[in-house]
Amino acid sequence: MKPSKSLSILLSVVLAVFFLSAAIAFPILCRPFYYQQIHLLQLTERTGWSEQTIREAYDEVMDYLVFDAPFGTGDLAWSEDGQAHFADCKILFQQDFVLLGGSAAALVLLALLGHRCGLRFYRFRGRGPAFWSAAAMGVVYLITAIWAFCDFNSMFTVFHQVFFPGKTNWVFDARLDEIILILPEAFWARTGALVLLLSFGGLCLAALVGELLYRKKKQALQ
Repeated sequence: MKPSKSLSILLSVVLAVFFLSAAIAFPILCRPFYYQQIHLLQLTERTGWSEQTIREAYDEVMDYLVFDAPFGTGDLAWSEDGQAHFADCKILFQQDFVLLGGSAAALVLLALLGHRCGLRFYRFRGRGPAFWSAAAMGVVYLITAIWAFCDFNSMFTVFHQVFFPGKTNWVFDARLDEIILILPEAFWARTGALVLLLSFGGLCLAALVGELLYRKKKQALQ
């Protein structure tokens, strides 16, 4: 069967979506990551609240975002604008979970079709789909990292303008929405770095495995 360029491009896109959505889901679902930041960012010292108070506030917000529990921030004050922003965030979280599930299903389907129907993916310049997916993601991430390093506030602002168009409720007043005090800029920078590391690292691993399997199959046919 002749290698398919369109299927190769499709696989590259699906791989990127899968690893990115999985990397985003990780800090959402893995609460110990945040708990560790309480100590690393010295949030108890900076806010004057106990670790239990901080954890309860964070857990209530995440229960709302992930499990659709009633909104709350523990003992911390919150406003209607703040709740409205978290409602917008919940939609984005749900969309990420849908993309993760859909891309995972697509990868399984492509694998089954490749095995049963003998589908062959075109290797652009001798490289498989995962390689080009990782390369494209690497370029985007490099540009993003440079931008964040040079002007994190600008990058952070543009990010919110893109994902929350026409909204301004993402600009929190710490006197009204105290939750922002336990979600400082440094936390978001670390979360963003984790997402970049997991998604790019996952794609690089997939590219390596794909290349090894290709060479093994090629040797077997010789």
